[in-house]
Amino acid sequence: MHTGFREQFTAVADACALAQAIVDTVREPVLVLDRNLRVIAASRSFYSAFKCNPEHTQGRLLYELGDGQWDIPKLRVLLEKIIPERGVMEGYEVEHEFSDLGHRTMRLNARQVFYEGGAGTTILLGIEDITERRVLERDKDELLRQKDVLLEELQHRIANSLQIIASIILMKAKAVQSEETRLHLQDTHKRVMSVAAVQRHLHASGLDGADELKPYLSRLCEALAASMIGDIRPVSLKVVGDGGTAPSRHAESLGLIVTELVMNALKHAFPDEKVEGHITVRFETAGTDWKLSVSDNGIGKPDGVFAQDKTGLGTGIIKALAQQLDARVATLAGANGTSVSITHATFAKAVRAA
Repeated sequence: MHTGFREQFTAVADACALAQAIVDTVREPVLVLDRNLRVIAASRSFYSAFKCNPEHTQGRLLYELGDGQWDIPKLRVLLEKIIPERGVMEGYEVEHEFSDLGHRTMRLNARQVFYEGGAGTTILLGIEDITERRVLERDKDELLRQKDVLLEELQHRIANSLQIIASIILMKAKAVQSEETRLHLQDTHKRVMSVAAVQRHLHASGLDGADELKPYLSRLCEALAASMIGDIRPVSLKVVGDGGTAPSRHAESLGLIVTELVMNALKHAFPDEKVEGHITVRFETAGTDWKLSVSDNGIGKPDGVFAQDKTGLGTGIIKALAQQLDARVATLAGANGTSVSITHATFAKAVRAA
C-alpha cells in the first residue's frame, strides 16, 4: 500500500470507515467476510436487495443469515473450497429459492484478501442478481424456437404452393391450342420449378448464417440436371471453383442466377439436341470479392448479348438479382461458346471512385 495512504489512515477507526464507505459506494451487493465466514461488513445495496438489516447481519455466520436461507451448497463450495485454493473466483453462478424473494440467479465474484504480518484474511464477496437477465434469455430462446417452428411451417407451405402452381401451369400448357402459348407456359413451368429447387436446397442447408456455396450449387445443379436434362440430352452440368460462403439471402440470389443461366444455355446453346454439350458453373473468391460464371461450349452469341428468349425475361431477372448483390454482369461469346459472369469486386469500386 502507498506510504501516504498508510500515514493518512493510521487509526483503525478511520480505515474501517473508509472500507465501509467503499463498500457502500458499490452499486452491487457486497459482503466482507472474516476467515470463519462471519459478516464483517455489508453494503447498503445488500441490505436493500435481500431485505435484511445490519442488526441481523453483521457478526453473524453467512450461512445463518435469513434463518439459514444463505446456507446454499454451491455457495459453500465457493467459499470453503474454491476460494481457499485459488484465492479468487469471478462469474460463479448460483441459483437459490429465497422464501421472501422467490427464485434468484446470482453471479458471484469472490476474492481473498491477505494482510501483512499474517494478521488473518478476509473475503470480499460481490453478488450480482442476474435473475431478470436469465428470464429474458430464456424468453428469447423460446421465441427463437417458435420462430424456427413457424419458419419450418412456412417453408413447407411455400414448397407445396410452388408444386401446385407448377402442376397447374403444366396442365394449362398441355391444354392450350397455341404452340407459342404452350412454349411460354412450359418456360414459366421451368422457372417455377427452378425457384422451388433453390428454395428446397436453401431450406435443407438452413436459412440462418452463411451457406457453403460449392456444396449448395452442386446440389442445385444436380437437381437442375435431373429435371431439365435427364437422360434424353447428351449435356453435362458441373460445378467447379474454390467455393466460399455467403449469407443465405445472397445464396438464394446466386442460385436463381445459376438456374436462369443454365436454362438459357440449354435453350439456346445447343440447338442440335444430339450434339454433346458441356455447361460449367464456377464460383471463385478472393477476400470479399467473388465471381460467378456459367459457361457453355455451344454455338455462341454476339458479344454483350445474353443467350436468352425473345422476351428478355432471363436478362431482366439476372440483372435485377445482380443489382441486389451489388455485382456487375458481363457476357463473352464466340465460336467456342458463351460465358456469362457476375462479379462483385470491392477493390474495383474503390479504384473507380478514386
